[in-house]
Amino acid sequence: MKMPKPTEADRDWFLSLVPDDPRVDVKPMFGNLGAFVNGNMFMGLFGADVGVRLDENDREKLFAIEGAAAFGPEGRPMREYVAMPGGWRQSPDDAVRWVQTALGHVAAMPPKAPGP
Repeated sequence: MKMPKPTEADRDWFLSLVPDDPRVDVKPMFGNLGAFVNGNMFMGLFGADVGVRLDENDREKLFAIEGAAAFGPEGRPMREYVAMPGGWRQSPDDAVRWVQTALGHVAAMPPKAPGP
């Protein structure tokens, strides 16, 4: 499977949504980017798509919005994530709210244990 590469504009969009929060780290992931809190990813960039990790209720709400889609590789989406509508780049307030929702959801999870 070929990983989609984000453009500079895609990276800039993603970085503009990263909350200014000392708990948040941004790391490269397979040529894309991920934003993490306590070692758990709450927001990711996959090509041009920005996805957020949400609980089941919020996933349903976001999927109900036109332009929202599965996030991740075609045929193997990341099940707890939803890609936000690309049209939100022109009016980012909705995207910022969903990013904050994702941050709150994931920050409440136990910290991820360091790998071997």
